[in-house]
Amino acid sequence: MLYASVAGLAKRLKENIGRVIVGEDRQIELLLTALLAEGHVLLEDVPGTGKTTLAKALARSLDCGFSRVQFTPDLLPADITGMRVYHQKEESFSFVRGPAFTNILLADEINRATPRTQAALLECMEERQITEGGVTYPLSSPFFVIATQNPVETQGTFPLPEAQLDRFLMRLPMQPPEGDAALAMMRRFLRDRPLESLSPVAEGREAVEAAAVCRECRVDEDVMRYMIALCEAARNGDRVRLGPSPRALLALMRACQAWAAIHGRDYVIPDDVKALAVPVLAHRIIMRGLGGPGDAAAFVAELLERVAVPTEALS
Repeated sequence: MLYASVAGLAKRLKENIGRVIVGEDRQIELLLTALLAEGHVLLEDVPGTGKTTLAKALARSLDCGFSRVQFTPDLLPADITGMRVYHQKEESFSFVRGPAFTNILLADEINRATPRTQAALLECMEERQITEGGVTYPLSSPFFVIATQNPVETQGTFPLPEAQLDRFLMRLPMQPPEGDAALAMMRRFLRDRPLESLSPVAEGREAVEAAAVCRECRVDEDVMRYMIALCEAARNGDRVRLGPSPRALLALMRACQAWAAIHGRDYVIPDDVKALAVPVLAHRIIMRGLGGPGDAAAFVAELLERVAVPTEALS
């Protein structure tokens, strides 16, 4: 698979998802970038903005396994990973696989489950495996976690700890459509349910092959140093209590490789870094005082204006 094929795959998926989701072209591109960068995504916004619908539209567009888990306070880790069950007749235990044994896992309202249950996703997301009873079970490929949470109605919820937030490649907001986009959405859903009629336009195998191509995308040293400068500036800011980790730097590089590939290039440019810095870095930064996600995103956007961008020397 060549870079043009990666771009073609991304275009097919984007157009198919766009039959359901209106006015979120950039968010769809970012979601596909995370998929091909072999990362995971946290969709965060108020209820009714299409977070779950976006995840389902991607799953229907790819011909691969899909599971949805509604996170609640009484959800147990075994409800996600699976458990060993004793069979009295055979006098033996067997492992019953949980919903995590799939390709695309939708963790709906993840902050409503207890920290113990949230932590059950950590090994799945980072190691792409599940260990039960001393036996390790590898997960399928691709394996893509899409988690959702609402920034409102937080009473009785359990905010994700920094260690788990760092496992998500991106945190993406969903903006409600306005004006003509809102009108187009209403017309589309007037007599039809587009999600139910959505058909696959690609196979999971194609996503795995495209991800392998993305890893070969060239990143010049000057662009790497630009990423390093951004992360160092974020760590050394007076308004920052916790800055991006080395994992964040590697995540930014992987995301930029995938972003470049879905736009048909075999090399990363500084504009790719600018396009991805906020969704990749902002949720990994803790601001001093009462600063929330919006303050961290504004801080990263400010850094993009201050940190020098590498340019080619004229010969």
